[in-house]
Amino acid sequence: MIADSKKVTRLLKTARGQIDGILKMVEEDRYCIDISQQLMATEALLNKTNREVLAAHLKGCVRNAETEDERDEKIDELVDMLGKIMK
Repeated sequence: MIADSKKVTRLLKTARGQIDGILKMVEEDRYCIDISQQLMATEALLNKTNREVLAAHLKGCVRNAETEDERDEKIDELVDMLGKIMK
């Protein structure tokens, strides 16, 4: 992975901590809106992490592809993946 692994690891560990907190909230039968807000915060953090990884992919893997066919293949992978999450 070309992304800053320390940054990605920190973000993922933070998200894991948030998820642990959400599980505790559910177990404690906390207010639904409070749980939902924490879920949205965790989603935002995971999206930020994914942007970091995808930016590194574009700046590294795509930019450094040796042939035009390799670049096109990497771009197609990204477009396919984005198509799955944008449905």
